[in-house]
Amino acid sequence: MAVGLVRSRHRLPGSLPLIGSRDFANHFATVAKRYAQFRPRYPDALVDVLAEHCFHHDLAWDAGCGSGQLTTALTRKFTRVVGTDPSPEQLEHAERHPGVEYLLAVADLPMLDARSVDLAVSAQAAHWFHWPRYVAEVERVTKPGAVVGLVSYGILKLDGAAGELVARYYTDAAGPYWPPERKHVENGYRDLQWPWTEIPSPKVDMTAEWTRDELIGYVSTWSATARMIDAVGPEPYERLERELRACWPNFERRTIRWPLAIRLAHRS
Repeated sequence: MAVGLVRSRHRLPGSLPLIGSRDFANHFATVAKRYAQFRPRYPDALVDVLAEHCFHHDLAWDAGCGSGQLTTALTRKFTRVVGTDPSPEQLEHAERHPGVEYLLAVADLPMLDARSVDLAVSAQAAHWFHWPRYVAEVERVTKPGAVVGLVSYGILKLDGAAGELVARYYTDAAGPYWPPERKHVENGYRDLQWPWTEIPSPKVDMTAEWTRDELIGYVSTWSATARMIDAVGPEPYERLERELRACWPNFERRTIRWPLAIRLAHRS
């Protein structure tokens, strides 16, 4: 049985145990495969920042893990990692790793033993949580002195005409279709209140060397893109694709940068 799980259960090969569920807005069900393919990977520097303040490195919990972009990276510093997400489509495409266990669950339901977690982190997901219930669950499962972390990234940084096109699409075409929770991503989660002592965090960038088509694939995973296509059809997205093709040869890789907003705290 995995370390620190609140209850045992039987599992069929390849299945995901459902620990609990509540209604939630599954914005990524239709793009889960592309999400796993095109979302950027978190840098080693982020994992180092999260781990360096932990007193122990036995168990990390990644809440709202999606398809595991951070979850698997945490195995570099933690003996065991549990990733939880309420979307079966996301977890179906999550990267497998012997040090990771995935659970199908919302972030605030009991899944782990009390005082078993050394790091409770959420990357690009906390804006979807029922925040007070999540804080209470983190308080229950973390050890005294454990680290709590929130990570987010907003609009990408890309030089030249291509960057201007993506920025305009983000604001003008997709802008009206961002869910209201997006405001928390854009302000780096600074409005989400928690009762723990804040830890200063360094500046860390996430970067990727992408082709044009990889960037276009990434834009297709935005919740606003999916909502926009449902509402008005694919033409605004297809127009962005045409405009990028006109100014960026696909054989050419360009640097994409996302400044990470990192909030850290020590659980007292």
